[in-house]
Amino acid sequence: MTAQTDTAQGSVTTVYKVSGMSCGHCEGAVSGEISELAGVASVQAVASTGEVTVVSTAPLDDAAVRAAVDEAGFELVDRA
Repeated sequence: MTAQTDTAQGSVTTVYKVSGMSCGHCEGAVSGEISELAGVASVQAVASTGEVTVVSTAPLDDAAVRAAVDEAGFELVDRA
């Protein structure tokens, strides 16, 4: 289940699988909610693959990411 990568700059990249995204609006909704979490530096959501790549200053709490994705109206399936 772990898809976290520690980078040389001290940031962590995690890839999540999200179901239900089908367009740019969906990508924006998911990205917007996750980007509000503390420590998130960048978010890239790709509807065609269902993958959301998050770069953060420290590992994120999966429950917080799940809540953010739920708030956007989608379902966090797992880490990719």
